[in-house]
Amino acid sequence: MSRDVDPPAGRPGPSRRTVLFGTAGLALGASASACSSSGRHGSGGAGSASSAAALPRATVWRPNGSDVRPDVKLRAVQLVEALGTWRPGGRGPAKARERTAALGLPPGLAEQAGPLLAEADESVVQVVDAQYGGILDDTASVLVVCRRWTRTGDGRVTPGGTTVDVRLGRARPRWSVTALHPAAPGPAAASLPDPARRVLADSRIRLPPAAEADVRGGGVHDSVLRALLELAGTYRMDVSVLRSGHPIDVFGTDRPSDHPPGRAVDVWRIDDKAVVDGATPRGLIESFMRDAAAAGAYNVGGPVLPAGGAPGRPYFSDDTHHDHVHIGFDR
Repeated sequence: MSRDVDPPAGRPGPSRRTVLFGTAGLALGASASACSSSGRHGSGGAGSASSAAALPRATVWRPNGSDVRPDVKLRAVQLVEALGTWRPGGRGPAKARERTAALGLPPGLAEQAGPLLAEADESVVQVVDAQYGGILDDTASVLVVCRRWTRTGDGRVTPGGTTVDVRLGRARPRWSVTALHPAAPGPAAASLPDPARRVLADSRIRLPPAAEADVRGGGVHDSVLRALLELAGTYRMDVSVLRSGHPIDVFGTDRPSDHPPGRAVDVWRIDDKAVVDGATPRGLIESFMRDAAAAGAYNVGGPVLPAGGAPGRPYFSDDTHHDHVHIGFDR
């Protein structure tokens, strides 16, 4: 099996979040429970609709000061936020093309937005995280993980979300988006094995919509699920990507990634501390990487190599994995 290693590129820049969507309504923390009794949401806009309610407020995502090439991430996120957020009168492909063009990007990208363009009178997207699927000198993949809420004319709010693999290329004056690949997790399985049910029920394993749909679909290997459960005995984890929404091949190569077959998981936050943040203790990340290897992973990548660890045994580190810990299994 090949490891998810990509060649390096990039430098750091800006910091994090300011208020975006001024629609009156619930704060995000409260709205998540108001929109879904489980607190988790399915992919692509599916979810339990609540009775008449205002949309939650979202915040504009900003790169961390320690991010590699923050301008590239921000470019990708701005397009996802623009495509998935509109007020009354903003629905439909034509309006989505206008929002795309306003960013100086090809309007035709709106036609690749998939689940971001639901049939709704209002919509708001909250980006949870943006991590690299790959960053090279002239091309990049940014995996934009988001939740979204839509509101129909009868006032019903429906939660959902997706992960979008945003492809970019170097251009002047800014990098440009070349393609969008939204996650397509597939339907939920009729029944699930015990490890999958336990992962879904474990409050220490936080799954975004597309990743939760991957688990519910039954396509995540037991090796990954059992490792998550083992790690949850020590850490709280925010997962970014499991299967869907990740590049099929290791970015920049023709080697298959372990993600699409369900044999890998990426974690972007450990014990409520972002992996990318320079203030996050290196010891915490090293400990997490060691414990992931002890849980059976053959391939553990992150922003650092654990002390005493050598590249390839089983650890690796590069710019792509500066913002998350990758945990891969060969069976």
